[in-house]
Amino acid sequence: MVREQSERYFSELKEVLDALDLDAVERVVDIFLEARKNGKQIFVMGNGGSGSTASHLACDINKGVGGSLPERFKVICLNDNMPTVLAYANDMSYEDIFVEQLKNYLLEGDVVIGISGSGNSGNVLKAVDYANRCGAVTIGFSGYDGGELAKVSTVSLNAGVACMQKAEDIHLIVTHLIMQILESRLADKSADS
Repeated sequence: MVREQSERYFSELKEVLDALDLDAVERVVDIFLEARKNGKQIFVMGNGGSGSTASHLACDINKGVGGSLPERFKVICLNDNMPTVLAYANDMSYEDIFVEQLKNYLLEGDVVIGISGSGNSGNVLKAVDYANRCGAVTIGFSGYDGGELAKVSTVSLNAGVACMQKAEDIHLIVTHLIMQILESRLADKSADS
């Protein structure tokens, strides 16, 4: 039973990876590099497991990529400051926990990444909508059919699987892929200098 279920899970995960839109991955990498070059901030957010992926992405990019280079990435995870999140949730609404933080910091040309397995998380959508109106570049990581997030993001990276766990697996794999591509691209540029 365990072996059969494991094989099925991994087989379905492989199918999703094989169908992944690599052009979208390339666009995300280019957006990251452009933001770094221009000193722009990159905000990332999510709820639950997606929030964990958002934190993981911020850590990997801030510490793990280009740490020895003078121009660094500026990645800020909006779900990491729990007192701020809880204050907005308590005093306003849970749907405002991300957008209100963006109102403090977001500048035109910054990047906002929303991660939502369903693609329909209200607080993520509200923040992405605000970011779009402010002239930010928006990236949506989603699963299932992409939900509203796929429709409103500048770049949509949809795992395209109707299973929350597999969508979250794909999102974490993609963040690690992006990290390694950024490392390679920056190492190439450093070698050319």
